[in-house]
Amino acid sequence: MFLPTTMKEVKDLNWEKLDVILVTGDSYIDSPYMGVAIIGKVLIDKGFRVGIIAQPDMDSKKDISRLGEPSLFWGITGGSVDSMVANYTALKKRRKKDDYTPGGVNNRRPDRAVIAYSNLVRKYFKKTSPIVLGGIEASLRRIAHYDFWSNKIRRSILFDAKANYLLFGMAHQTIIKFATLLKDHKNPKGLNGVAYISKEKKGEELPSFETIQKHKDQYIKSFHIFYKNNDPITAKRLCQKHKDRYLILNPPERYSTTQELDHIHSLGFERNLHPFYEKSGTVRALETIRFSIPTHYGCYGECNFCAISVHQGQTVRYRSYDSIINEAKIISHLDGFKGYITDLGGPTANMYGFECKKKLKKGPCHDKRCLFPTPCKTLAPDHSKQSKLIQNIEKIPGIKKVFISSGIRYDLILNDKKNGRTYLNKIVSDNVSGQMKVAPEHCIPHVLNLMGKQHIDLLLEFKNQFDRLSKKTGKKQFLTYYLIAGHPGCSIKDMINLKKFTNQKLKMTPEQVQIFTPSPSTYSTLMYYTGLDPFSMKPIFVEKNPKAKQKQKQIVTNKPSSRGFKKRSRLKK
Repeated sequence: MFLPTTMKEVKDLNWEKLDVILVTGDSYIDSPYMGVAIIGKVLIDKGFRVGIIAQPDMDSKKDISRLGEPSLFWGITGGSVDSMVANYTALKKRRKKDDYTPGGVNNRRPDRAVIAYSNLVRKYFKKTSPIVLGGIEASLRRIAHYDFWSNKIRRSILFDAKANYLLFGMAHQTIIKFATLLKDHKNPKGLNGVAYISKEKKGEELPSFETIQKHKDQYIKSFHIFYKNNDPITAKRLCQKHKDRYLILNPPERYSTTQELDHIHSLGFERNLHPFYEKSGTVRALETIRFSIPTHYGCYGECNFCAISVHQGQTVRYRSYDSIINEAKIISHLDGFKGYITDLGGPTANMYGFECKKKLKKGPCHDKRCLFPTPCKTLAPDHSKQSKLIQNIEKIPGIKKVFISSGIRYDLILNDKKNGRTYLNKIVSDNVSGQMKVAPEHCIPHVLNLMGKQHIDLLLEFKNQFDRLSKKTGKKQFLTYYLIAGHPGCSIKDMINLKKFTNQKLKMTPEQVQIFTPSPSTYSTLMYYTGLDPFSMKPIFVEKNPKAKQKQKQIVTNKPSSRGFKKRSRLKK
C-alpha cells in the first residue's frame, strides 16, 4: 500500500489522526530504493499511523497542513540526494532538471531543504510535535562541516534547522525504537543512531565549531575522530560544542541483520509514483528503479570522495536468496514489466555475499582499509553467491534478462582467484546491456592516492579480460569509465596525461567525466577546504577556479578535431 498523502486516504484507513508525518524533497515513489518510503513502511508495520508530504509548496500552508499535525513527530528529509547537490552543478550553476520531480523540471526542491522544511513546519505549527531530521542531507551534515556552496564552515544542521533530534545513517531500527519511546512518553536521547543538542558535555569531545572555523588543522582532527567513530561495534559517543551548547552524537545503530533486511523488503512496496503526484508528470528516477532489486547495503571501498561509508556504513549487509528471489517474482507480475530486471546490485554491484569475518566481529581496522592501496587478504572476495543468485533469478518465468547496471569493482574480481573469472564470464556473456560501468576515476598515481583508489594497472588487466570475453561471446560491448576532473591534487598537467592514457591505452574519448563536487563528510572535501593531505598534513594543489575546473574536464572529453585530421591528410598527399 501507499502511505497516505491526503486526509481522504487517512480516513479511508479508518485513522483519526497520524502519529508521524514525513516530509521529503523528492516526489513520493513507494520503492525500496527510497529511504523515506522504507522508514514509512517499517513504522506502519509496527502499528504507527504514518503519512507523507512530498515536495510541499514553500509559499503557503496548503501542502504542509494537508495532513494536520502528527501526535508523535515530524520526520524531515531533503530526499535521496543532498538538496544543494540536486540543485547545483560542481560549477555552482543551477540545475534545470531534477530526476525526482514530476515532469523533470527542477522547481520543487528548495535549497537546504532540511532547514527549509523545518522552518515551514515551525511557521504554520507553533509549539508542535518534535521535528526529527533524517536522510542523507541530515546524516552527512550532522557535525560542523565545510559547505562548498557558501564556502564556509557551517554548524551542525541540527542547530540551523532548529530541530529536536537527528537520526543518522539508515535508521531502520532506530526509528522504531524512537517512535515507541515517544509513544510511551519516554526520553529517546539514549538511543544509538540519535543526535541531539544539550547544555551538558557527553562523550569524546571534537574540536568546537568556533575552533574549526579558525583553525584548519583542528577541522582535520575533528573529521578524523568523527570518521573513526562511524561503526556500531567500535564507535564512541561524541560531542561538539557550538557556543554554549553541545551537539551530542550517540554511537551509530547496529546494522540490520539479513533477516531484518528481508522483512523490510517484504513490506509491500508499490514500486510506483503515488497517484496524487502522478498527475503532475512522470518521474525519471522511476525508470531506473522500478524494475531493479537492491541486494545489499554499505560499502568497504571507502573512496575519499564518497560518503557512502559515513551514511550506510563500511560493512556490507546483504539480503537472503529467498528474499531477493521473491522480489523478482513480484516484479515479474507488475504492469509494464517486459522481462528485464534493470539492475541487481547495491552501492557496488559485486560486494554481495561476502565480508571480512574479522570486521564482522571486531569492526573495521583503523590502521588500514579493505581495498586500498590493495585488497586486504582477510577480505577474501567470493563472487560465487552472486553468480548463483543471478542464475536463479534468470530461471523465474517471465524474466528474460537480469542486468548488472550498478558499478563494478574490478579489483575485487581480479582478487577473487577462485570464482572471479567465472563471475566475469557470466556477466559479460549474459548480464551486460552493452556497457559495463567501472570507476577508475584517474590514472595518475598521486591523484589516485588522494582519491583512495587502486593503481591503474588493474584496470588495464581487467580491460584485457573484458575485451577477450566479449569477443569470445561475439558481442560488441564496452566498458564505461567514470572519471573525475578537478579533484584535490589534480592539475592541468595531470588531465593532459589522463587524456593520453584514455586515447592510447583505452582507445576512446571519455564521456562520463564529472567535475569534483565537495559534498559534506568526505575526506576529499576536507582536502578541498584545507589544501592539505589530511593523512600526511602536506600541502596539495587544489583547483578552485571554475573556469580552470571546466578546462580540466574539457581536456579529457574533447574529441580530436575532424578538420585537423583532414588537413593532416591533405598534407600527406
